[in-house]
Amino acid sequence: QEQLVESGGGLVQVGGSLTLSCAAIGRTLRSHVVGWFRQAPGKERQWVAAINKNGVGVEYADSAEGRFTISRDNEKNMVYLQLNSLQPGDTAVYYCAARSPPYDFTSDYGADYAYWGQGTQVTVSS
Repeated sequence: QEQLVESGGGLVQVGGSLTLSCAAIGRTLRSHVVGWFRQAPGKERQWVAAINKNGVGVEYADSAEGRFTISRDNEKNMVYLQLNSLQPGDTAVYYCAARSPPYDFTSDYGADYAYWGQGTQVTVSS
């Protein structure tokens, strides 16, 4: 069964850090552009960051620029999102998503991503 699985979420204090991981089961992530999205209670899903297939091309939402870092390890079939300087406004469920091949450019549009994980909760306490 092909699926994406996020991990690494948790409860952290303001200013703290977390590293989220996205693993692919039954699918080779190196063939996909991968994005991270988040959704807070009562709010629409928000794009956070994306990375192209070889990891050279990355893009960030304004809210993530300078604080979050997306990266990938194609040998391990993993994509990561390092979260630093966390604020209460970062509290959300974070999802990783993969675009269908052959696209190799990042996108901030959720409908461009065909495969989604179940999400991991990040809670930032003040």
